[in-house]
Amino acid sequence: MYAYRYDEETGGIELLNDDTVMHSNEPRPVYAQEMDFIGMDEHWKYKKQNDVPYLWAEANTYLYRGKVIAKAKGGSLYEKPVLEVAYRVNNDEKIQEFPDGTELMPIDIPGMIERNEEIMGIWEQMAVKAIFNYYRRKKRAQKGKKPIEYFHVAFSGGKDSIVLLDLVIRALPKTSFIVIFGDTGMEFPDTYDVVDKVEQRCKDEGIEFYRAASHLSPMKSWKIFGPPSQALRWCCTVHKAAPQTLKLREVLGKSDYVGADFVGVRKYESVNRANYDYENRGKKQKGQYSMNPILDWSSAEIWLYIYKHELLINETYKKGNARAGCLFCPMGGGKSDCFRNLCYPKEIKQYTDMIRETINDKNIESYITNRGWINRKNGRDLVGNASNYNEEIKDGYLYITVTNPKTDWREWMKTLGDLSFSYTVDQIPNGYVVKVSAWYDKTPEMKYFKSVFHKAASCIGCKVCEANCQNGCISFENGFHIENCKQCRQCHDIDSGCLLFHSIQMPKNGGFVMKSINTFADHAPKPEWVRDFFERQDEFLERNTLGPMQIQMFKRFLSEASLISQKTVTDFSGLVLRIGYESAVAWALIFVNLVYGNPQIQWYVKNMPVGEDFPREYLETKITERGVSEKDAKSIVKAFKRLSEIQMGTVLHFGTVTMEGKHILSLKRTKAVVDDHRVILYSLFKYAEACEGYYQFTLSRLLDHTVDSAGISPTKLFGVEREEMEQFLNGLTARYPEFINATFTHDLEKISLAEDKTSEDVLTLFEG
Repeated sequence: MYAYRYDEETGGIELLNDDTVMHSNEPRPVYAQEMDFIGMDEHWKYKKQNDVPYLWAEANTYLYRGKVIAKAKGGSLYEKPVLEVAYRVNNDEKIQEFPDGTELMPIDIPGMIERNEEIMGIWEQMAVKAIFNYYRRKKRAQKGKKPIEYFHVAFSGGKDSIVLLDLVIRALPKTSFIVIFGDTGMEFPDTYDVVDKVEQRCKDEGIEFYRAASHLSPMKSWKIFGPPSQALRWCCTVHKAAPQTLKLREVLGKSDYVGADFVGVRKYESVNRANYDYENRGKKQKGQYSMNPILDWSSAEIWLYIYKHELLINETYKKGNARAGCLFCPMGGGKSDCFRNLCYPKEIKQYTDMIRETINDKNIESYITNRGWINRKNGRDLVGNASNYNEEIKDGYLYITVTNPKTDWREWMKTLGDLSFSYTVDQIPNGYVVKVSAWYDKTPEMKYFKSVFHKAASCIGCKVCEANCQNGCISFENGFHIENCKQCRQCHDIDSGCLLFHSIQMPKNGGFVMKSINTFADHAPKPEWVRDFFERQDEFLERNTLGPMQIQMFKRFLSEASLISQKTVTDFSGLVLRIGYESAVAWALIFVNLVYGNPQIQWYVKNMPVGEDFPREYLETKITERGVSEKDAKSIVKAFKRLSEIQMGTVLHFGTVTMEGKHILSLKRTKAVVDDHRVILYSLFKYAEACEGYYQFTLSRLLDHTVDSAGISPTKLFGVEREEMEQFLNGLTARYPEFINATFTHDLEKISLAEDKTSEDVLTLFEG
């Protein structure tokens, strides 16, 4: 909410009455325990007390009395970060900013609070008033809507929820809301101490306090689902969201309640949360309202509030942890992993042992140390993971084979109601085969139909579907059954229709997820290779001057661009020649194919937003966090330079690099040249096909690049913004109505692609 500076006199933070500066580096206090971990006691003197902090930290930078004292570099699960002492230069002489032996003084907390008293009073009152006004407004019945039946505070035991709860207690009558702690079973041990104390405070003040936990233990779910990852975050839904919903139903005695929760989300915590609104419906729990009262607060204001009101501090913050969520989370890493392992070795070992037990990797120790597990995207590497679900299109029919099903498909079929197509189910030993016309395979309805059999094949009763059903039709008590289903299909609004199926499914044949991200091995294509190929075609494939590794890597590039197949050129290659192989149109089509065919180029697109400069070292670090070796990471970064030197860079303007001599300083993806509407149409169909036939979507969805999906929006691909995209879509609708219809009227935006057309059909439009 406010800018801040470090006060040299108190050693604390001073807020500035200037709300035009909205950037925050998320400062956090640093206590003696963390200082000992990182080796500061080898340089400076300080009392070994953990009641009052000495420093502030911004990411890996430590500050004392407003000046940088040191930085932490590196660090992993089993390796401490290296402490780099800060120096300043005076007359070409490096002088240590705080000489060894300097005695460090604790932050003057009372002095810091006094200096911020006036401004703190203002924003505290604003937050309390906002909470009360929201409560009063939502409690009244609104036109055409049910009144809110309950209010609750989502409590986690972290600093933000501690502040949030205190604000709500100050704002509302104590009998007007309840508190729910979502116990994942994977919390920091120190968090449970905080929860016990907060529960007692609530009890003393007459506030109802509940704990919600999954019936599955974390170790059991990790074994069943496989370790969670950044792409497969089943843990949040199974262990947090669903149990809280089910606990509320138990407390309220009804399934179709209308409630509102107060959540301690802050926009400075992550890029995704920066786009949150103060109020929303259905973002946290389906059909329910939420308010984020401290959305605009930075951690500076959070800590000032905690110190001013002498609130509980989760001890895990004093051990070097910036956040107090799950103990071993795929969203963490580096230095924080090291601190957690130092403080909670027994608990951490449970998770690393489970990774060893569930993941099949010959370099398992490196896989764990380098956090390879956080990049899991499917069930390929899970030990003993034999798929019991298979799809095959043959002779005009789609066949779905399920063996050893976990639940009855007929129960799940109740959720769909009448279908527009017929199907048969024939029994086979240990399962059945579903047969349906392949014509329906790309229809929106088929998504739900397949979801039924995903659930039937994999469901073990995690109860997420039950939580999604606001009508209370799904139950796993006394065996799985569905009664009086309203066909709202909310139970299908889950990744692949079933989180377990999604987490353990095997990658589809030919999917990029089965390939290494380092696809060029220091032999990315050169301009002369590209020119030679297009000028000589098949003759080039038979006779060329490239070395064995060079031709192998270049053929892979050509194959994944759909320019060759096996040992011969393709019809698409002929189309490129007719368009002009040095034109932006031709390279835009090639680029689309590469993004869906080559995992390395897809990585660039997914991880490098258009227009942002990325230092070379940053990208190399980001790549190694996937479990890729440092050598391969350097190769992947160097390949970007090569790609920017062929027509993909010089003509299409895929990207640029900044050089210092022969050394790459930074890389940037740039806005591509798209001067033909048909390129956008082609990329839209490729997007829909990758998303399993979702042929209807909105422009807002295309512009929301935070959503992870198999398809990549053309706006992300080419760097096209809303206004230009609207022009493309309107032009395509006018010229090719048999392929696309886009509507933008009265705040309604809808894009519909013809379901009987394919991306291959779009290419025929370039023949004219």
